[in-house]
Amino acid sequence: MFIVGLTGGLATGKSTVLSIFRDNGVAVIDADEVARKILEPGTKAWKEVREYFGEEVLLPDGKINRISLGEIVFDDIEKRRRLNSITHPRIQSAMMKMAMSYFFSGHRYIVMEVPLLFETGKMLTFMHKIITVVCEDHQQLERLCKRSEFTEVVAKKRINCQMPLKHKVANSHFVIDNSGDMDNTRLQTESIIRLLKRSKFTWYFRAIFLIAFLSVVFGIAHVASNYLYSIK
Repeated sequence: MFIVGLTGGLATGKSTVLSIFRDNGVAVIDADEVARKILEPGTKAWKEVREYFGEEVLLPDGKINRISLGEIVFDDIEKRRRLNSITHPRIQSAMMKMAMSYFFSGHRYIVMEVPLLFETGKMLTFMHKIITVVCEDHQQLERLCKRSEFTEVVAKKRINCQMPLKHKVANSHFVIDNSGDMDNTRLQTESIIRLLKRSKFTWYFRAIFLIAFLSVVFGIAHVASNYLYSIK
């Protein structure tokens, strides 16, 4: 099995593309969904966030107010670093556990959505292929304003905090232009799915894993047999 990283900019359509992969039977991992789970009320991450940021970042039902928390950390580097130190290691650990689960379930490959894949760089090593989702600049701005109810000024600041899309595109294997309609995005995504299905890397990876596994098994068996022989 190999991992395909899916990234892009804010509101460029990563979730849309991920849903198309899911519709085509591809195993997917959504970093945003994982982040929500590790911050559910009662979790260790939730307790640490509450302790550091206070009750004002909680909704009446106890859940994290992501909008409020985002506003707090956006203009404060130290608080943003603290939040990242609480959440990022747990998110990455949970995602890799899910990936291993898919591996043992026999999937040829999985698609892992990581919005800050290039910005953090911590998961690039695990990606066999990378897909970046883009759209026109004005569309990205309009979509972000509509989705998050940001003013244009705030939306531009949020977009400019991420790595420019052109740099992500330059370091990607595939690019999906989500500037058009859903059918066009689906055609591009399904074309990539066909290419990934033809990849022989998954068999190479499985062969290496099998050899390593058998080596460990035979090594243990050899040590055990020598031990049993020595105590006879």
